[in-house]
Amino acid sequence: MPRTERGRELARRRARKDKLKKLRTKYAAAKTDADKQLIFEKARKISPFIKMEPAAAT
Repeated sequence: MPRTERGRELARRRARKDKLKKLRTKYAAAKTDADKQLIFEKARKISPFIKMEPAAAT
C-alpha cells in the first residue's frame, strides 16, 4: 500500500534528522573555518533555522 501523506511527512522528518546529525558530527570534526562554513551552508539548506555550536574561544 502506498504511504499516506502523514507517513511521507514523518519519513522526511526522520531523514532530515539523520542528515543533520551527520552534518553536526562533520562540523565538530572540521578543522578550518572554510570547511565549517561549507557544512553550515548545507545544514542551512536542510533546516533554515539551525544553530551550530560556535568554536570554543578559549
